Amino acid sequence: MSAATLEAQVTDTPPAGPADAAGEGTEPDPRYTFANERTFLAWSRTALALVVAGLGVVQLLPPFPGVPWGRHVLGVPLIVFGAVVAVTAYLEWVRNQRAMRLRQPLPRSVMPKLLAVVVAAMGVIAGVVVLVSALR
Repeated sequence: MSAATLEAQVTDTPPAGPADAAGEGTEPDPRYTFANERTFLAWSRTALALVVAGLGVVQLLPPFPGVPWGRHVLGVPLIVFGAVVAVTAYLEWVRNQRAMRLRQPLPRSVMPKLLAVVVAAMGVIAGVVVLVSALR
């Protein structure tokens, strides 16, 4: 087999990706694929940080005086939300990769709004737990 034939076989076969299972689209510019992957990895780090923060709150934070359930009210939602962020990050990576392969506009991400709402809600819950603890 000649080098030209081997090169043609290698370059004509795009690597498998999320949209490639059905043979959809064309391979996007690698820079965009890598950028999409970096975004996925950034959200994965955020998910891991949320899970670790939740575990730290539940296991390491001293109990709130008069609010024995306070640590769990703060920590468990962080752990669950970390899992949600991890799954959502993967699903968004797949959606973005498919859109790039099909040369369609990228879908809007729900992650920034979701993160802002949950962090704000956790701040309010933390404030309530601290106030209830101070009043007892």
